[in-house]
Amino acid sequence: MFGRVVKALGFGSEQKALPLSDPAILDLFGVVPAASGVTVSASTALHVPAVLHAVRLISETIGSLPCKLYREEGDSKEAAKDHSANRLVHNRANPWTSAGQLRVDLTTDALMHGAGYAQVVRYGDDRPAELHRLAPGTVQRRIEDDGEPYYLVNVKGGKQVRLSYRDVLYVPAFGGVSPITLGKDAIGVAMVLERHASNLFGSGARPSGVVTNEKPAGGESGAKTVSNILKSWRAWQSSAKGDPLILDAGWKYDQPAMTSTDAQFLEHRLEQVREIARIFGVPPHMLYELSRATWSNAEQMAASFLQLCLRPWLDRWQDAYATVLLSEDEQDDLYFEFVIDDLQRADAAGRAEIFGKLVAMRAMTPNEVRAAMNLPAIEGGDELANPYTTTSAPVGKIPAGDNDNAEPGEEAA
Repeated sequence: MFGRVVKALGFGSEQKALPLSDPAILDLFGVVPAASGVTVSASTALHVPAVLHAVRLISETIGSLPCKLYREEGDSKEAAKDHSANRLVHNRANPWTSAGQLRVDLTTDALMHGAGYAQVVRYGDDRPAELHRLAPGTVQRRIEDDGEPYYLVNVKGGKQVRLSYRDVLYVPAFGGVSPITLGKDAIGVAMVLERHASNLFGSGARPSGVVTNEKPAGGESGAKTVSNILKSWRAWQSSAKGDPLILDAGWKYDQPAMTSTDAQFLEHRLEQVREIARIFGVPPHMLYELSRATWSNAEQMAASFLQLCLRPWLDRWQDAYATVLLSEDEQDDLYFEFVIDDLQRADAAGRAEIFGKLVAMRAMTPNEVRAAMNLPAIEGGDELANPYTTTSAPVGKIPAGDNDNAEPGEEAA
């Protein structure tokens, strides 16, 4: 009776019977053994410091980035503050959860379980009112024959509710599978190394020394002698006077030499940090593996973190928001966008040079620069003018005398 179980596949309503000996059963129950023999799950993997920090780094960075709803206005854009969705993505997802905290929670769910879910609560006129997180274990994603997804959500009382794809915010990891599951073998090796380090330095996996005697005393007197030596050893270790250790009656103390394998133990641990960095797409130096980091390449790796790691996550979030918070007609003119300026900030000298060039080329006004630096506006700071010239003119116009070849009344190109 217990030889087979039924598992509903995620790519349709078809159900398939699997024997308990099938490895896929382990995925069904969330237990994924690694080749190292340890069990790697979402909870156990977080005990590896590199995994913990990678999950925190990605989810908390995404949660800290502001997200806004914009409306296209000709060749420019403006914030659509009058739309109810802007409040849900920029301010608060619901009265007790901020928009940023919901992104942290759902991104963490996706990294640990493969996907993050939130239910959309709507007003009577179908406008989105609130977003409520759904625990990953309570949601099943299904696909109709025509490809349209829907969701089965377990609620109190053992009941199951079916929700449309427009009523569930869905944020998947790559391939809909948790990086922890895909990288279970590398994480398992890191767990084994962590356990061995604990045994080595905590419970004495390697003895601190070996005490021998070529002609030990026999019987009870020998056991008594060993006991006395052990007491002397412990008293010597606890002494802060630096007294020498003295062993009589032919007893000798030898300290085992560290083998080449032990000497490479630290290298093995560093390599697993790099492997975990590859699993999550995070530059190793952001997991505090600094052996190959320099001042020059750290800045480039920070840029790669934004472009290669965070950008796909931000795109998924923007698409998920648009799917459930905007109608089909609104999607033609409205779109969500993350403000990533904070991640692109250079040092003080670099920022001053960049802002100076943008003002000089009349791409930004002084007040726009001051706003980017969280400074109040100044009088006359809204004019697009080059402060490095003695004269200024509206954009598209050239002051008289600045173009000797221009015809009278001719505008600059």
